[in-house]
Amino acid sequence: MDLLRILIAILLPPLGVFLQEGIGKQFWINILLTLLGYIPGIVHAVYIIAKK
Repeated sequence: MDLLRILIAILLPPLGVFLQEGIGKQFWINILLTLLGYIPGIVHAVYIIAKK
């Protein structure tokens, strides 16, 4: 399941974080990072999914 979440995080980083954490602090941080740059959003999303 984590592999699927990582693939989703690469395509849509906020969705990957939402599936892992729900709507919370990490979700909003990821939205902000994705708006500032797509790559930081991906890195953050993969980190959130991988640290579990």
